[in-house]
Amino acid sequence: MKLYEFQAKQIFARYGIKIPRGEVAEKIEDIAKITEKLGGKAVLKAQVLVGGRGKAGGIRKVESVAQAIEVAKEMFGKSIKGEKITKVYVEELSDVKKEFYLSIALDRVEKCFSLIYSPEGGVDIEEIAVKSPEKIFKVKIDPRWGLWDYQIRKLLSEAKVPQELWREMTTIVKAIYRIFVENEAELVEINPLAVTSQGLIALDAKIVIDDNALFRHKDLESMRTFSEGLEGIAEREGMNYVKLDGNIGVIANGAGMAMATMDLIYLVGGKPANFLDIGGGAGAELTKKAFEILSKDKDVKVIFMNVFGGITRCDEVARGIVKAFKELKIEVPLVLRLSGTNEEEGRKIIAENLKNVEIVETMEEGAKRAVEVAKCR
Repeated sequence: MKLYEFQAKQIFARYGIKIPRGEVAEKIEDIAKITEKLGGKAVLKAQVLVGGRGKAGGIRKVESVAQAIEVAKEMFGKSIKGEKITKVYVEELSDVKKEFYLSIALDRVEKCFSLIYSPEGGVDIEEIAVKSPEKIFKVKIDPRWGLWDYQIRKLLSEAKVPQELWREMTTIVKAIYRIFVENEAELVEINPLAVTSQGLIALDAKIVIDDNALFRHKDLESMRTFSEGLEGIAEREGMNYVKLDGNIGVIANGAGMAMATMDLIYLVGGKPANFLDIGGGAGAELTKKAFEILSKDKDVKVIFMNVFGGITRCDEVARGIVKAFKELKIEVPLVLRLSGTNEEEGRKIIAENLKNVEIVETMEEGAKRAVEVAKCR
C-alpha cells in the first residue's frame, strides 16, 4: 500500500524527522489561504500515488497567492499517468544548500533490509544506478539483529558525508529504520533529504506498506486510497500493474515470472508496455480483468501471456482468456505460453474457441515471437 506524500510526512513528523510546514488542499480557495499563511511563497505538490509527477508538472513553485491560484487551476483535474489530481500539498519553500537520497527497502533477493544512500538527491534512484552507480552506497541489515550504529558510521564514512552532518544523519537513519520495522513497510524513502539552515529536512516522503501486514495496522489501513488509473484498478483486484513505455503487453503469474518475461523481451530487441502480475492461483475472472486492463492501453500492439501453472490452473486461465476475447472484443494478437497444471486442457479450450492466439512451448520462444508481431503492427 502506497501512502500519499502528506500522509508519509505525518508519520515522519511523529518519529522526529524534520519536514517543511505544509497543509493539504482539496479546493482552490484552500490553496490561497494556505499560501497566504506560509507568507505568499510556496511549493504546490500534486498528491498522486504514481511516480514521475515532477516531470509531469505536478510540482510547481509559486511566488505569490495569485500565482498559486493560477497554478492550482491547472493542477486540479489534471491527470498524471492516468491518476486524477484531487489533492494538492501546499508547502513552504526551503533554502536548500545540498540534496541527498536516503531510504530503507526490503531486499527479497538478499533476504535482508537495505539501507541506501546517495549524495545525488532529487533524482530517481534508478537513474542514478544507470548513470552514476558509484554514487550509490548500501548497507545490508540482517532482520534478526537489526540496525547497528557501526553500520551507519561505515555508510557515512564510505560515502564521505561531511562530519558535521553525522549526528543528525544518524538520528534520521535510526528514525526511518523504526518507521520501516514498526509499520512493516517495504520501503521508506526520503528523496531529497535537504541540507538547510534549519538542518536536515525531508523535502519529499515515500512509504510503501506491506499489504499482508495491514490487518495489524488499522490506523494505516484507514489511510488506504486506490489510484484512479490502471494501477488502481489492478490493485483493487489484487494484481500488480506498472505502465511502461513499450508496445508489448505482459501478463504473468508471479512477480518473478513477470520480471523474467520483461527481461527476455528486452533481450530479443523489444520493449514491454507494462508489468502485470496476476499472482498465484488466478482464476478465469481475474484473468479476464487482466486483459480488460491491457485493452485500455492504446500502446499495446501484442500481448505476451506467460503462465507456469502450479497453484494456477491453466484451464481456468484459458477460460478467462476466452471470456475476455469474446466479451471485450479484444483484437490485439496474443502470444501464449501455458505450462503446468492442466496445460493440455487449457490449450484445448483455447484451440476450440479462439483462432487469433498463438501458443508457444517456451517463454524464450514467446518473447521472440511477441517482438516479431509487434514490429509488424
